[in-house]
Amino acid sequence: MRRQAPSIPLIPRAGPARERLRIAGQFWTPAWIADAMVSYVIQGGSDHIFDPAVGAGAFFRAAKAASAGLGRELALLGTEIDRDALAQGLAQGLTALDLNSTQIRDFALNPPDRMFDAIVGNPPYIRHHRISQRAKAELRAFCLDFTGIVLDGRAGLHVYFLLRALQRLATGGRLAFILPADTCEGKFAPSLWSWISAHYRLDAIVTFAPDATPFPGVDTNAIIALIRNEAPRETFHWAVCVQPETSQLRDWITASFTAPGAALEVHERLLDEGLATGLSRPPLHEVWAGPQLGDFASVTRGIATGANDFFFLTRGEAKRLGIPETLLRSAIGRTRDVSGSEITLDNLRALDSRGRPTALLTLGTESPDTYPPQVRAYLEEGIRRGLPERPLIATRRPWYKMESRAVPPFLFAYLGRRNARFIRNSADVLPLTGFLCVYPRSSDPVFIEKLWRILSHPMTVANLGLVGKTYGSGAIKVEPRALERLPIPTCALEEAGITRPEHQPSLWS
Repeated sequence: MRRQAPSIPLIPRAGPARERLRIAGQFWTPAWIADAMVSYVIQGGSDHIFDPAVGAGAFFRAAKAASAGLGRELALLGTEIDRDALAQGLAQGLTALDLNSTQIRDFALNPPDRMFDAIVGNPPYIRHHRISQRAKAELRAFCLDFTGIVLDGRAGLHVYFLLRALQRLATGGRLAFILPADTCEGKFAPSLWSWISAHYRLDAIVTFAPDATPFPGVDTNAIIALIRNEAPRETFHWAVCVQPETSQLRDWITASFTAPGAALEVHERLLDEGLATGLSRPPLHEVWAGPQLGDFASVTRGIATGANDFFFLTRGEAKRLGIPETLLRSAIGRTRDVSGSEITLDNLRALDSRGRPTALLTLGTESPDTYPPQVRAYLEEGIRRGLPERPLIATRRPWYKMESRAVPPFLFAYLGRRNARFIRNSADVLPLTGFLCVYPRSSDPVFIEKLWRILSHPMTVANLGLVGKTYGSGAIKVEPRALERLPIPTCALEEAGITRPEHQPSLWS
């Protein structure tokens, strides 16, 4: 009979409580996940488990239950920086004795000076911009010393937790970490996982279907990495869990990755293919060597204003401030403001009538004295608000100069909930950073029309998962260079009547 899991607090969706979670990076591990992960690390015969971020103690509770089944005691070792989190563990069934060997220390910057045979963890998911510059410098220095590689600056704290844990994993030891999928999809991912897989054995990667996510309400997909400090192997197990709260995940791991039940879809994959595809993504049966979007178009991010509330105005605000139309450009800021696959002048007028911002203040390098008095007064208001000191704006000369973009014929809604899509820009608007700009490599209207047929083809859209970063509820984020690597299906080319280009760079180059 399955033991009753202690209740886990619901994750707040917004407000101060959600912001506190973002700062701490704390998302408690559900019992069915903790059970499966602990079952993996103790298979090597360890007499302990070590959790580098104990939190409310989900892995300790799982280890205590596993101890009863093993008929031997497992020592509970760990580190944690948040005493309040440990107090939650006591409230959820742990004892003071269970936490007796948990040290209050920062594992990433100051780990225990010993090796561990069984490491299991859910590291804090703290994104790079929430890490202090001093801590980030120390972490990057550690990474360079340990791996010999310099990670891209966008690596979050969870990435450094993983590397630190691998550093403390004893020979023959096992590690199980639950991580955000961006650990396998970020710009740093190829060098990170190439190094890990060259020095350790990747036993398995577990992913989750949207309906089976371990963290409902969190806009981040999770993966579980199961790694041994042993010689690398050419293949690894890859699974997608399609049912939540299932014991079949633990049973499959305990049975050494054999006999998966209906709750799991399992593949044995070549390591090289997994690294090329992205470990969080489904396997590609053939490496794509055909045309990519970059053969037909270039991609650039939308305009970053640095202060939308100042530079991006409603038409009513612009009129009230007395800003001339000659200094305004029609723009679109949010994907939710475009419900379909085309933005037209009628859409723009509808947004204006609803009081949505559609007017971008586009000033150049001219002296403020050359602008009308109303504009000068508005710029003085921006100075009083401290805008020139904001990080992005401070790089501009002068601070009010807006980024320049040609009007793109197509937009891409790069982060959408189950609705990532290309959009035809029939209203000639400039997009802000909620969109990417797609510029055809030919200005021929016939070519542009054919390219639109390719972009709107359902199989082209389906391929976005091959190059994007996945988030909770099926959302996908695709960066500009990644979008240029989007595979273009042969059927889409044939239906559009575009000749396959002679130059075909590899999708994975």
